[in-house]
Amino acid sequence: MPFASLGLSPLVVKGVRAAGYVQPTPIQSKAIPIILEGKDLIGAAQTGTGKTAAFVLPILTRLLGGPRRLRVLVLTPTRELAAQVETNARDYARFTDLRVGVVYGGVPIPPQERMLKQIGVDFLVATPGRLLDLHDRLALRLDYIEVLVLDEADRMVDMGFAPDLKRILRLMPRDRQTLMFSATMPPDLNRVAQEALRHPARVDLAPPQRPAAGITQAVYPVPRHLKTDLLDSMLSRSEVSSVIVFARTKHGADKLARDLQRRGHSVATLHGNRSQSQRERALGDLRRGRVQVLVATDIASRGIDVEGITHVINYDVPHAPEDYVHRIGRTGRVDAVGDAFTLIAPEEQKQLTAIERFLGRSVPRVILPDFDYKQRPAQRKSAPFHPPRGRTGPHPRGRTHGASGHSTQARPQPAQGVEPQATHGRRPRKSHGIDRRNRGRI
Repeated sequence: MPFASLGLSPLVVKGVRAAGYVQPTPIQSKAIPIILEGKDLIGAAQTGTGKTAAFVLPILTRLLGGPRRLRVLVLTPTRELAAQVETNARDYARFTDLRVGVVYGGVPIPPQERMLKQIGVDFLVATPGRLLDLHDRLALRLDYIEVLVLDEADRMVDMGFAPDLKRILRLMPRDRQTLMFSATMPPDLNRVAQEALRHPARVDLAPPQRPAAGITQAVYPVPRHLKTDLLDSMLSRSEVSSVIVFARTKHGADKLARDLQRRGHSVATLHGNRSQSQRERALGDLRRGRVQVLVATDIASRGIDVEGITHVINYDVPHAPEDYVHRIGRTGRVDAVGDAFTLIAPEEQKQLTAIERFLGRSVPRVILPDFDYKQRPAQRKSAPFHPPRGRTGPHPRGRTHGASGHSTQARPQPAQGVEPQATHGRRPRKSHGIDRRNRGRI
């Protein structure tokens, strides 16, 4: 079924095709007709399946030919997700005269005020805190909002934005259309939904406990004191072109990044203590291949859409099973394939059991060949510091060994007594490429 058959404007369809998409995903086929009819909608949506286009495309179609003023508001929990949605919307609207903008915290307010007051936008993406700051400064009005989108609504509530959401709802017309996308429905969000939506259609766009089909998962049991050594070996030996490594805390992410840099890996970090410019630079370096590894906290587990992520590695096992699914969803997006590895110390078995119960299946245990799992901390040699390596091609293949410069690569082998995960029929990989504490205003 082509996009044109869904009732979208030819100009919007032209923008989608220019972005490289020909056929709608199942999510888009289900949601677009409902949104075009003007109905409220609750969607259970997994990231990486085309969810953003599912609401952006019909909204752009509805905006065409209407009055020029702020008519659409998309709220997101993080700056990164806001920037990503704005980029996608701008791409899809490139052949229209619609104006798309984004506002979020961490950057100066005056340029955002000038954009809203002097230029104006039809379609605005925002984080809740910065939106209210700009409203209080009389930089925008919400009186004419026709469509409100709450993207990753459960994460917004989880981050403490429920009071902000309720205040924003009271500033907008009651006869608007509201679209809410959420992986879960906690009590606080249910109360927001009751206030925000009217007789919503419910669309199960993708069960959150089912990771994308293209992701191969594996668990690497390892003593905690050897985690960094094992990760170093994995980055050196495996076909790791572009990888996100998740740590539980901001301090832990910084320490791990320093350790990996000392071992010769090119690394950037992303967490809540980084400034907006630092966060944007880290993501840009990963997209452009300037770094091989991004060490991040859960701020990157939702909404970060970097094409060509080959691996996600959980250095620390997440406490919530839902966070595991969102973390590994950074790879294997849409029709791509990717690997998701989890390093698990004995004391983290409880979290892994909860994850497997949530998934409804066990994750294969594997060992890395030639890695000494019995070494003691005192036996580990301190690796010399190497400057971060430049990338001479689209994807470096780990550290090189020997005079010839060829990289040594080894495939993970199953642990004894555990069947390896089947990979028949797997498509070849393409060559392209919160912390909830101390939240503050985002």
